[in-house]
Amino acid sequence: MYNNFISARQPVAVFSLTSSLHDPATVDEATRQFLSTLAVNYEWHGDDYQSYGSHSLDVIFVRTGGTEGLFRQLLPQLQRQSGRPFRLLTSGQSNSLAASMEILSFLRQQGLKGEIIHGNPAYVNRRLTVLAAVGEAVGGLRGTRLGIIGPPSDWLISSHVDAAVPQRALGITLEEIGIGELVEAVGNVRDDNDAWLEGLSETTEAVRKAVPGAMKIYHALRAIVERHRLNGFTLRCFDLLTALKNTGCAALARLNGEGIVAGCEGDVPAMLTMHVAQHLTGMTGFQANPATIDPATGELLMAHCTIPLNLVERYELDTHFESGIGVAIRGYMKEGAVTIFKLSPDLRRHFVAEGTLVRNQAEPNLCRTQQVIRLADKSQAAYFLTRPIGNHHIVLPGHHGDLLRAFLQETIAEE
Repeated sequence: MYNNFISARQPVAVFSLTSSLHDPATVDEATRQFLSTLAVNYEWHGDDYQSYGSHSLDVIFVRTGGTEGLFRQLLPQLQRQSGRPFRLLTSGQSNSLAASMEILSFLRQQGLKGEIIHGNPAYVNRRLTVLAAVGEAVGGLRGTRLGIIGPPSDWLISSHVDAAVPQRALGITLEEIGIGELVEAVGNVRDDNDAWLEGLSETTEAVRKAVPGAMKIYHALRAIVERHRLNGFTLRCFDLLTALKNTGCAALARLNGEGIVAGCEGDVPAMLTMHVAQHLTGMTGFQANPATIDPATGELLMAHCTIPLNLVERYELDTHFESGIGVAIRGYMKEGAVTIFKLSPDLRRHFVAEGTLVRNQAEPNLCRTQQVIRLADKSQAAYFLTRPIGNHHIVLPGHHGDLLRAFLQETIAEE
């Protein structure tokens, strides 16, 4: 159902640097042979740099040696047109790798980011594909809007976000919305025949009675998303236990499954992490927190009372764990490769770990969706016990470490 395939919709823009000392016919033939190994969709611009910086991914194909001076002359123009890292593509022919190394060394001396894309065809194509997907995500995030419906839960004492940080770094606008607006919106929802949760499995009488109210919360949240033109939100959901005698778990599961980022407990860093993950992978991910960790084996149990419905093979209904009321989701995700991801509130730190979902479980004394995950690098389990970024982390089906790290290197996080 999920794999490690990454795709980019827009072509890679390829510009070139060529020394006049080299035979043009020989260089053109070498270029033709090299470009024939590219499996990515690309657009050739040659030495016309007018549109440099306007694509999801701009790469400079260093075709020969002796091009260092040409690049230095071009640099002021390139900096005016783009603030992103420089990508130097090279085949290694005609001393092109040596020239690329000199150029990259010069860039680093100027405090500028860059890298050389060089290696076997499989590596080059993979790297170009990852970087193109990152470029599209960077562009797609700008101008998006995320809501904070009710302030973060009182226990999230390390998760405050300055709204200026995601705006400056990623172009994301945060908007605060009072929980009272949601309560009022729920009151305005008419009863309907939306019975999408019924008949899936045996449920208790308490759950069956709570389903209509859970659906009203879903419709009210959808109305708020449309009214405020949101791409997603996080909800101070525990307030609904007293205000509405119900929970938002089912609504969040459905909205996430429909592509609207919907986070729990007013956790803004978790919401931002989900939003970034969605733009990179197409999935919002499962917001959960570790319940147990075994540092010796790298195995941890992640749990929460909701999960996006498009991530599970099947699901059951239960009550919300802590309160015993409302409608919660016990989802069963396909066993196999997963990635755990989290951004810090100031976007200066991150955690990315790949692993394997070894089993789903359904113990009664935990949040309803429960996943036992074994980290590929068991030493990363120490992070949760020594320098965690809050309690909530996002679980994504598939291995996405390369893609996430490439995005982070390009944009925001330091470690």
